[in-house]
Amino acid sequence: MSALRAETAADQPSGGIEDAAAAAGVGIGVYALAWRRLRRNRVSMFFGVVFLLMVVLCLLAPVYSNDIAHIGPNTENVTGTITIGGKQVFIVSELGIPIGPTWNFSHFFLGADGNGRDVAVRALFGGRASLEIGLVAMLITIIFGTILGIIAGFYRGFADGLISRVMDVIWAYPAVLLGITLATVLNVRGLGPFHSTSLMSTALVVGFVYIPYIVRPVRAQVLSLREREFVDAARQQGLSNFRIMFSELLPNLSSTIVVFIPLMLANAIILEAALSYLGAGVQPPNSTWGTMIQAGLNTFPAAIHTVAVPGIMLVLTVMSVNIFGDGLRDALDPRSKVKV
Repeated sequence: MSALRAETAADQPSGGIEDAAAAAGVGIGVYALAWRRLRRNRVSMFFGVVFLLMVVLCLLAPVYSNDIAHIGPNTENVTGTITIGGKQVFIVSELGIPIGPTWNFSHFFLGADGNGRDVAVRALFGGRASLEIGLVAMLITIIFGTILGIIAGFYRGFADGLISRVMDVIWAYPAVLLGITLATVLNVRGLGPFHSTSLMSTALVVGFVYIPYIVRPVRAQVLSLREREFVDAARQQGLSNFRIMFSELLPNLSSTIVVFIPLMLANAIILEAALSYLGAGVQPPNSTWGTMIQAGLNTFPAAIHTVAVPGIMLVLTVMSVNIFGDGLRDALDPRSKVKV
């Protein structure tokens, strides 16, 4: 049998043995194996590309505004006119109804809103603000949630009890209700940089609301990891608790944290849109998808595009992040098998 194996190996072309080993998952790192699984999930990869496309379009908002549309996101033109099909029409009619999409990239491509502002330009700038808030809020949630979860799970006792009870109090309130309360306090008080027109104010509120959603799973995993042999070996080597937590335990939590990143990003974008829609999030003159939907209700349903454009962009972005996040979770699942 050994001779047969040697003969088979010798018959393979150069690199065949390495390719066969790689195909079988031998000697492949965790993230390399996860990337292989993720590439085979075409649905997740497709929606990941869609999300990246949305991000790129929003980042190019100033280019579109300055070089193509030649109009700012807050430029009002209620009494202006535009030529459509050789005819001069008012951007906003006497009844207060704005024009619909012209499908001309340089002139109100997706129509105008009730104040004569370009919907396409505002949608791109609004998406830019929504993504910025979602990213900052996600980082706040992930960083503080991971730190608190590690401390609670590692020390247990009083530290665990204190952190868990505080998280239970935050968890007890619905996310939207708690977000409205905190955002209203920050907007009214105007604490430092956190004032009514600050995007950071909304990002701070959204990030704080979702911290318990990270603390609980991280704490549960740390409670299991702290009893493992590698932690005992680190203690025997004289490592401090700080080094054990952040050099031994944290790397073993990386897969869990990576899976939560797209989930928290999607939740942050949704909550920001909800707060802005209810008037407790981003305030004028700044625009987000939530504020655009709220303002578009004044001309709905006569000008349905004022609600449909930001709504479609919001749904498409959140759906793309969620589907890609599901694929990423499956790719990082150690119980998943690689198809050869």
